[in-house]
Amino acid sequence: MDKEKILSRIVEGGLVAVVRAESSEQALKIADACLKGGVAAIEITFTVPGAADVIKDLAKTYSDGEILLGAGTVMDAETARTAILAGAQYVVSPYLNLETVELCNRYRVPCMPGAMTIKEVVEAMQAGADIIKIFPGELFGPQIIKSIRGPIPYAKLMPTGGVSLDNVGEWIKAGAVAVGAGSSLTKGAKTGDYEAITKTAQEFIARIKAAREGK
Repeated sequence: MDKEKILSRIVEGGLVAVVRAESSEQALKIADACLKGGVAAIEITFTVPGAADVIKDLAKTYSDGEILLGAGTVMDAETARTAILAGAQYVVSPYLNLETVELCNRYRVPCMPGAMTIKEVVEAMQAGADIIKIFPGELFGPQIIKSIRGPIPYAKLMPTGGVSLDNVGEWIKAGAVAVGAGSSLTKGAKTGDYEAITKTAQEFIARIKAAREGK
């Protein structure tokens, strides 16, 4: 799928499901539950055991492009390359690693490095990042989006960390192009309640849509 189309679909959906799991089996179940809830973008973090294999399995299962499959917690270019070869369509990092951004741009794979300060956001944009992951979001809350977009209104920002059903609308209204949700979305997996994940995903999508409509 073309890079621009991937980015457009992520922004259109507004929600990236950040999947951290105790096993590949659990990760696959979480991804399936999120998909049923209407989440198009699934991010498999490299803290998941056998993350590359999980990505590969999901890429085969959903080869028709039903989901946008990403790799998260990518710390270096080597891991990014492994993820891309496994089938990852976008790469998310907790910080800016220039070699990772360069590699992603070389292969036209969307890259979303983490940043928190104005300086880090600008450096990521200069390096060629497509969307800047504001992380950890809970340190400042939605106001950080407004503060950054004041001097840099064209910055594409996606908060991760601290995003919940209670505040997702605030993040969107503050100017976030999308949000990343982890435990607040996938906590049902701890008790095997995957239906709860699907319901939570549906509620996230509904609240994002309402916020965009000014409700």
